[in-house]
Amino acid sequence: MDVTGKNVMHALLDRQKAAFTGARPEPLSARHDRLERLAALTKDNATAFARAMSEDFGQRSHEQSMLTDIMPAVSLIRHSQKTMKAWSRPERRKVNFPLGLLGARAEVRYEPKGVIGIVSPWNFPVGLTVAPLAQAFAAGNRAMVKPSEYTEATSALMAEVFPRYFSEDEVAVIVGGPDVGADFCSLPFDHLLFTGATSVGRHVMRAAAENLVPVTLELGGKSPTIIGRSADLKRSAERIALGKMMNAGQICLAPDYLMVPEDLQGQAIDAMRQSVTAMYPTLLANDDYTSVINRRHRDRLLGLVEDAVAKGAEAIEVNPGGEDFAATNGNKLPLTILTGVNDDMKVMQEEIFGPVLPVMTYRSIEQAILYVNAHDRPLGLYYFGEDAREREQVLTRTLSGGVTVNDVIFHVTADDLPFGGVGPSGMGSYHGIEGFRAFSHARAVYRQPKFDIAGIAGLKPPYGKATQRTLKMQLK
Repeated sequence: MDVTGKNVMHALLDRQKAAFTGARPEPLSARHDRLERLAALTKDNATAFARAMSEDFGQRSHEQSMLTDIMPAVSLIRHSQKTMKAWSRPERRKVNFPLGLLGARAEVRYEPKGVIGIVSPWNFPVGLTVAPLAQAFAAGNRAMVKPSEYTEATSALMAEVFPRYFSEDEVAVIVGGPDVGADFCSLPFDHLLFTGATSVGRHVMRAAAENLVPVTLELGGKSPTIIGRSADLKRSAERIALGKMMNAGQICLAPDYLMVPEDLQGQAIDAMRQSVTAMYPTLLANDDYTSVINRRHRDRLLGLVEDAVAKGAEAIEVNPGGEDFAATNGNKLPLTILTGVNDDMKVMQEEIFGPVLPVMTYRSIEQAILYVNAHDRPLGLYYFGEDAREREQVLTRTLSGGVTVNDVIFHVTADDLPFGGVGPSGMGSYHGIEGFRAFSHARAVYRQPKFDIAGIAGLKPPYGKATQRTLKMQLK
């Protein structure tokens, strides 16, 4: 749906809320059916989605799109189908003594909130639309989706194909630019999920606050990657290079900066260069390597490198084929490794979101931990090494949204683990039961027995001996 008016969006939201209320209570089979249709939509249109994403990026590997957008989305759909019955069961809770002995009962029912607003980003435009939608459906909700204007072809395709599988009162796709996005975030949803930059997340939260809409913010930040002295450098470098080069580093969980023991910096960088060369012997005409999303973002990344070099950093361009990137009309960039960086440089202040990797050195793991803790809590944290004691030091003394040990990014692939940030890197999480509960209302239900509990316990006037007994017993 191409919507430009807030009133039109508001009317659509009202229709979805009315449909949600009118259909209650819906059986789990209705949720399962929606998830099955969502899986069909994703798989049936996978090739078309991959083509659209490549068009939007200027070049994006078909295989990568299948691996990073289509496969994870379908996986979370299937996981939600298998587990939502267990997630949906009421939970028995304890009641205060002696009410349980007299027949009182308490439980929590996880009930759908209503209509979920989903604002999805441009870096994985299909995967990060379908995945939260899957969990919204598993929890029994309807949804309105606002995909990114930066991936125009993909957003238009979603707006075209969703009506083939869903009625508008189940899920609607809203396309448009920043003004439409701002109006969308100001609607009185029952819950709003936003995936994107921290700077934009602040505006989203402010807009949602006007209607007291609860939010899940999936943001980003500077995810540190610590190589311990006990790490296998070759294996570590290969895994870091894969994570940093995938989608040209345009991943909220990409390794943002590398921390290595001072005397191992040269070896680590050499291993990174060898790993990149093995995966991408050339870059410009290599269909496996993704382009930076647009010229503006490309210029921003080049500006980060220029600023760092001007302030004393050394730039090491990993360009295996010796290609001339400046002579092309495209937006591809090689990996640039920066050494000698410090916090005065923009590259160490902003989330990079591209193929630029600052390298910092440390003399003791304590120094690395203190540096991480002195900065905003990141979305991801990565530790490489076989020293269990050191690993636990890093895990117990830092805080991040999630952690992968001896690799990068992989914790997001575990459908049963919550995915989310903390502080500036996000608020709330989804995936697993945490996602189901994020889109559910935990409704307390208490059942009172036939006995006159208030009278027996002295809870109603005139107060007397029974009241004193209750107070004495409860205030021990």
